[in-house]
Amino acid sequence: MKTSIFLDDVRFHAFHGVMPQERAVGADFTVSLNVGYDFVKAAENDDLTDTISYADLYEVVKAEMEKPSQLLEHVALRIVKAVAARWPRIDTIDLRLAKDNPPMGADCKGAGVEIHYINK
Repeated sequence: MKTSIFLDDVRFHAFHGVMPQERAVGADFTVSLNVGYDFVKAAENDDLTDTISYADLYEVVKAEMEKPSQLLEHVALRIVKAVAARWPRIDTIDLRLAKDNPPMGADCKGAGVEIHYINK
């Protein structure tokens, strides 16, 4: 059985970007995170200590989003590393980080990066 815990399209206002304006006024970002984790024991015994609380997962993502960076790649990798360090029994992490309405002259919903992490 494959099980996972996810955060879907969590919105943040943060100060990531190469341009000084982005670092000064900030922008809106969306994070989606899917963590492959065996929570079958928690499902059987209804005990939170046997799983990952998505509230705790959110707090890890929030802490990394609050640290300004130039590149989304840098932010994304920090999030993945922080999640993997906090819960070393994680099997996989799929992260999608998008800047909503990026300043590139295009009418689009967002642009960003994705990471697929496999814990070996």
